Amino acid sequence: MLSLFDQGPPLPCPAPFNLAAHVLGRAGDTPDKCALAILSGTGADSWSFARLEQAVRGTATGLLARGFRPGDIVVLRLGNTVDFPLAYLAAIAAGIVPVPTSSQLTEPEVARIIADLDPAGLFHDPDVACPDHPGIVTVADLRDMRALPPADYAMGDPGRMAYAVYTSGTSGRPRAVAHAHRAIWARQMMMDGWYALGPSDRLCHAGAFNWTYTLGTGLMDPWTMGATALIPEPGTDIADLPALLRTHKATIFAAAPGVYRKILQDHDRLDLPDLRHGLCAGEKLSRTLHRKWAEVSGTDLFEAYGMSECSTFISASPAHPARDDMLGQPQAGRRIAILGEDGPVPRGEEGTIAVHRSDPGLMLEYLNEPEETAARFRGDWFLTGDQGAMGADDQIAYLGRSDDMMNAGGYRVSPIEVEAVLNTHPDITLAAVTEVEVKTDTRVIAAFYTAPARVDETALHAYVEERLAHYKTPRVYIHLSALPTGANGKLLRRVLRDQFEANRHD
Repeated sequence: MLSLFDQGPPLPCPAPFNLAAHVLGRAGDTPDKCALAILSGTGADSWSFARLEQAVRGTATGLLARGFRPGDIVVLRLGNTVDFPLAYLAAIAAGIVPVPTSSQLTEPEVARIIADLDPAGLFHDPDVACPDHPGIVTVADLRDMRALPPADYAMGDPGRMAYAVYTSGTSGRPRAVAHAHRAIWARQMMMDGWYALGPSDRLCHAGAFNWTYTLGTGLMDPWTMGATALIPEPGTDIADLPALLRTHKATIFAAAPGVYRKILQDHDRLDLPDLRHGLCAGEKLSRTLHRKWAEVSGTDLFEAYGMSECSTFISASPAHPARDDMLGQPQAGRRIAILGEDGPVPRGEEGTIAVHRSDPGLMLEYLNEPEETAARFRGDWFLTGDQGAMGADDQIAYLGRSDDMMNAGGYRVSPIEVEAVLNTHPDITLAAVTEVEVKTDTRVIAAFYTAPARVDETALHAYVEERLAHYKTPRVYIHLSALPTGANGKLLRRVLRDQFEANRHD
């Protein structure tokens, strides 16, 4: 039996279509219901569905009045505030193509994005690093637009580009991943296949507004279902999250594994009477963490696997819990395979996790990168670059990254991008970067380098932080006399990782 999951295609996306119209499609049914509550220790800033839709469509009117037109690209340089999702959806409502970017990016990193995309404008919070640009729309401007008369949704072909997100790739240079309006339609496969989400749910996401994991799982998916999204206010201590979950009667909690790990460090018991289960994505969930959360909270955790190019498409769910240390199974409506050189491998054998080209959630392309786009496909299959094995029950085991990609708190980071910065340091002769486990269930980015003498670690860290976003900077720096390489001179990052972990002392 081959490693192929195919239970038939999902329902076809309707046409004409607009992503933002789909997300807010239930706003008129329950206009006074709470769509969003921004949680604090003293209460919550509440947004009704009516207020939410007015802000989005009013902002769309303002953007069109400023001269933006459907198809224009705009880069979002906004902070961890509600301004981020409102501006994102407003642009899409008007047919404009937003490109959300991490607020942690440095000005040189943003300048490279501007050079790549030649955007018509930038939405800018003055607290976020951003080069000068003639098309800047300030966060104050965006807020003033919310009260304007609502714009009509720009309806059209569901296959046209709606937005793009940046991801690090094997080349070491971040690439813009273009997605169609229909990508939101594909997310309905997660509603039962991962979330078990319904209109009565109150889903709390621990992430920042301007993180794409929060944007999808924490905001747009609850709104699509007519459910309530709960987001802790910026600066909330992770240790305070259980109290917020209890006070605001969260029924589903979503976070990266590191958040669950920190909560369990601070709490021996959790009293969460309304919580049905937790959702986990961004990095591999360990069996130990999963088991401990269940013991302390009395609720289960359901993991999902995905990537910027296709969001999540393999997951556990209340209806189909993960077996042992498996990721879960492909969501109903997906077509997933484990590929070898000649096609799907037999069940139980290792291969590359692949998504069929027909998946409505799969990216359109890497913008302005036709060769890189073509390289990620083998026939009709998109190659994730991650290894897995499919069991007889369709459940998939994750067997690691084949391309040395790292994970920093849910962000995919290319070692080549970090190495390129380290190798410009005047005292370093060669650097190699990989992800290592510094103690059980805790992984960080580590830099190994050769140099005539050890470089001051504080100065080295400052050097990297001036040039890369904080989440990309190594947390460990190790001076070596030589770096391991193969016969062809290629760095053997896995050898460095294995050696470090073999000598680790918890």
